[in-house]
Amino acid sequence: MEKSVETTTTTEVTVRKAAAEKSERDGSDTSSASGGSVLEDKEGGIWEYFGWVYHLGTNSIGHEYCHLRFLFIRGKYVEMYKRDPHQNPGIKPIRRGVVGPTLMLEELGRRQVNHGDLYVIQFYNRLDETKKGEIACASAGEARKWMEAFDHAKQHAEYELLRGGSTRNKLNMETEITLEGHRPRMRRYAHELKKLIRIGQGPEMLLRQSSDLRPAIKSDRYFEGEIGDAIEAHEWKCVRTINDSKGVLVKAVGVIDTTADTVFEVILSVDRHQRYEWDTLTSDLELLDSYNGHYDVVYGTYDPQYLTRWQSKRDFLFSRQWFSGQDGTYTILQFPAIHKKRPPKSGYRRTKINPSTWEIRNLNTPMGSNTMKCIVTQTLEINDAGWCGWKTNHCSKFEKSIPYALLSQVAGLKEYIGANPVLKSTYTTTVVHSKVSDDCTSSNEYEDAEVKDEFYDAISAHSSSSEESDDEDQLINKDKKVKLKNVSWAITSLAMKRTSVLDADKVLDPSEAPINIDLSQFHSSLPKGKDEKDSNCWTSPGGMGFMIRGKTYLKDNSKVMGGDPLLKLLAVDWFKVDSAVDRVALHPKCLVQTEAGKQLPFVLVINLQVPAKPNYSLVLYYASDRPVNKSSLLGKFVDGTDIFRDSRFKLIPSIIEGYWMVKRAVGTKACLLGKAVTCKYLRQDNFLEIDVDIGSSSVARSVIGLVLGYVTSLVVDLAILIEAKEEEELPEYILGTVRLNRVRVDTAVPLEA
Repeated sequence: MEKSVETTTTTEVTVRKAAAEKSERDGSDTSSASGGSVLEDKEGGIWEYFGWVYHLGTNSIGHEYCHLRFLFIRGKYVEMYKRDPHQNPGIKPIRRGVVGPTLMLEELGRRQVNHGDLYVIQFYNRLDETKKGEIACASAGEARKWMEAFDHAKQHAEYELLRGGSTRNKLNMETEITLEGHRPRMRRYAHELKKLIRIGQGPEMLLRQSSDLRPAIKSDRYFEGEIGDAIEAHEWKCVRTINDSKGVLVKAVGVIDTTADTVFEVILSVDRHQRYEWDTLTSDLELLDSYNGHYDVVYGTYDPQYLTRWQSKRDFLFSRQWFSGQDGTYTILQFPAIHKKRPPKSGYRRTKINPSTWEIRNLNTPMGSNTMKCIVTQTLEINDAGWCGWKTNHCSKFEKSIPYALLSQVAGLKEYIGANPVLKSTYTTTVVHSKVSDDCTSSNEYEDAEVKDEFYDAISAHSSSSEESDDEDQLINKDKKVKLKNVSWAITSLAMKRTSVLDADKVLDPSEAPINIDLSQFHSSLPKGKDEKDSNCWTSPGGMGFMIRGKTYLKDNSKVMGGDPLLKLLAVDWFKVDSAVDRVALHPKCLVQTEAGKQLPFVLVINLQVPAKPNYSLVLYYASDRPVNKSSLLGKFVDGTDIFRDSRFKLIPSIIEGYWMVKRAVGTKACLLGKAVTCKYLRQDNFLEIDVDIGSSSVARSVIGLVLGYVTSLVVDLAILIEAKEEEELPEYILGTVRLNRVRVDTAVPLEA
């Protein structure tokens, strides 16, 4: 009988002495550059990531397997081992591949494997999504950090492409190989395998291996700001504080001495022995159903005798929806629910758990500190009329209510984690910086024909044979090295008063006279609103409601208010389609194909593909009054590679009006769309179209499903811009904005073939 999967987050950190010695000799910093844009130091070394993952797949006879494997990323090359190559010199990799420009990653969320929960990452080819492979990690934090590592590898591939010459031809040859699941190379690896190891069998220590990947970063590295990139009015007022909780909507806030990853895992866990130690109300939980890796439904019971002696036993159902932002912040949404598996139970009174959200974010800690801190915010919606009486009369009834018990969870978490040192331990990324000599040797090693494959091919789910390993293999834990992840935040009140001033002559061709754009010549399916009271319409707000990178951002991380958008919003189409539609700009009835559209110097078309039943497309049309200056950042984006576009295309959302839980789900932080979802680009004639497949991400699908449920009551602002990473690219400027006022889904028009 197979044991359950061990998902303990014990981490073995192995760092090469050569890298440490090099750092001590020349004072070089082995931390990654901000945003991952710099992949080599002055000596030409390459970043390396390594650690333990689970390899998921199906063999040739249809048997699903889950193997513990050591993954090693160096530059754009990836190798998979049965043992740690640092502890077993000379060991050969069982799989190899390259991370090419067409590699895409999707975080699939949590999946139960052999009665244990793992967090799954899927790899696929953007040009052929039938070529897929999967790895899994013991925690959501590890999965996110592995995705960052693969993103670094993609950027390295882009760096090599930009260098041109023979390197360009070599990389193109590697990515043009025909992708197949069964190849003689894979059969040759399988021929040497002797024994089978499955999760739950073999050495106990082996099953506890995981890799807590986190790039070593400088103390001044910036993660898009603590307060988001959209400006929101401050609506909170503290009326009374009880165990860190505040007034209605009510929220409890606590600073906990551990990582956001650890707190997230504790909150999601339904293990009763653990929850009994910190949760006074929802400690008896049973998982009923799990959907898409980011959504589940749980059933629970509690005895209200600890609140009052005169009530019967209660049971409840609620759904949990969670996701992680690009800055590592976790959000968990909890709603009352109903489920056919759990009708009201005899002897119990069915009650509703208040809608609530959790937000968990890592905090900056002082230089030299050995601990991580995170801030946990629980926001709770209270409909109890007794709340107003408590607030005005300060009576004690609220302390005996369900909302109070829920708000006490933050204090319980803080005490529980503080009393368990193992949960306070933090680990850093196993990142190594190599010398030029090492780089040259390794490059020759990788030039054999077996490596000319993309990585998703190397871990193809349809392997021709199950992988095997010796039962006697023991992995010995080394002493953990604890390092600090420092983040510097610098959005001050002074910075918020400053506004980005755009010099259009640097972005658009100054030698051309601007044309007059007559908006009356352009028509769309979604009407333009006359004022803020209109519904089912769009307007074009300014950029003052968004925070963007200022001129001195690289020095002090300061952000400023956005100025007037560079491009003018012409129209907005709201289409209903059977399946996602690309290349809308080529449609004969599209605005771009009209006579007036062809006369425009440049048109940017943003096609937001919304997954639903049916599917929808929200198409935004922006235009410039002059041609784009090809030497500007916008010019490089318009005519650049898809990899470059993916790394720079940024969107900032802000819900101006709407249900508070939707606001929490969407957030206000900038999102690099090319890294979150699949984006396709069409550069032709006088336009660039960007097709954004929101359905390509399970997280995005989950959030958009929530938004569509409340869309008729939402006022949403969006800002589109290109992320600036170099000194000469600053300050940032907003390309375009749009405000969507209470859009009705039933007004979408069919897109004619």
